[in-house]
Parts: sequence; structure tokens; C-alpha cells
Amino acid sequence: MFSDLSPTLVAAAVVGGYLLGSIPFGVLVMRAAGAGDPRAIGSGNIGATNVLRSGRKGLAALTLLGDGGKGALAVLAAWLATRHASTQAQATLTALAGGSAFLGHLFPVWLGFKGGKGVATFFGTLLAAAWPVGLAAGAVWLIMTAVFRMSSLAALATATLAPVIALALGRPPAIALLALGMGVLIYLRHIPNIRRLLAGEEPRIGGAKRA
Repeated sequence: MFSDLSPTLVAAAVVGGYLLGSIPFGVLVMRAAGAGDPRAIGSGNIGATNVLRSGRKGLAALTLLGDGGKGALAVLAAWLATRHASTQAQATLTALAGGSAFLGHLFPVWLGFKGGKGVATFFGTLLAAAWPVGLAAGAVWLIMTAVFRMSSLAALATATLAPVIALALGRPPAIALLALGMGVLIYLRHIPNIRRLLAGEEPRIGGAKRA
């Protein structure tokens, strides 16, 4: 896998992916619209769900597209750079670039390494790296959201099943490892949500948020 990739290319994918993933779209779009800072409202998260708490659905949509798009763009750049390489080498570099973008969103250098929970970037990265896996993971999220009306539970279920889906669809091991790594980090970022879920205190979508 790595033998087919130059160290320079690997370093460019990792560093470039991380810096791209570090772009805090939630902060940027709210500031540009004069709507304040998402870190000062709701959960303090920089993602689309918290931006939505500002009451600006358009800004939340832009944040969602930006956070998902940066993961997809990192993967696409790596894919183009390895379009003449072997399938395994291409999968390895796209996984490295996408995983780095995901880490950048969670730990952005521009915000003192305090970022979002990564769900949108998770989906954008998966869709670009292996679109059948991304679509199947999206279907899991939609079904769980429709049934339980809990965004966090849907994200956790998707994070659990994504690596299994990647293996079931015969994707390269690097893609399954990418899904697994992102899934583990999503669980770690959702520890407060998991505690509320176990206590039966997690708010539902459209419901009043508990104090």
C-alpha cells in the first residue's frame, strides 16, 4: 500500500487534509451573516446542528455543506493524485486524506483544537471515498432519525454500522479502517450524549431541550 506512494504525496495528503478539515464553516458563516458565534449558543458546538439553534436554517445548511464538502474535497484531491496508481494505493491515500480532514474538523488548529463532533464531515468523507458505503450509511441515519428522532442516536448507530457496510460491500481494507477510525472518534465526541441517552434525558429532534 504505502510502497506505491511517495512520502511527499502522503505528507501532502495528511497535512493538506487536516488544514482543509480545520476550516470552521459554522463559525465563518455565522460571523459573515452577523449572527454571532455558534460557540456562544446552545451546545457551543461549531456544527450545523448547533448553528440551527441560531434560528437561521440557511446558515445551518451552508455549514452542513461546508463541513461535508471539506471531507469530500480532501478525498477527491487524493483520488486525483493517485488516479494512475493501484486500487489499494489509491484507497490508502484517500483514506489518509479523508481521515486527516475528519481530524481537522474535530481538532481545528484555527480554534485551539476545539472543533465539532464530525458527523457531517464523516458523511462527506465516506460519500467521496466509497459512495455506496456513504449512501448506505446515510440511509441508516435517516431511518434511525425517523424512528427515534434523536440525532445523536442516529449518528452513533451509523458510526457502528459503517465499517461493517464497507466490508460487506467489498471495499478495500483502508476504507473500512477509515470508517472504523471515524466511528470510534464519533463515539468519543458523543460521550455526553451517550450518558444522556442511558439516563433517558437526550432531547428529541423538534422537542424542547432539557435544562
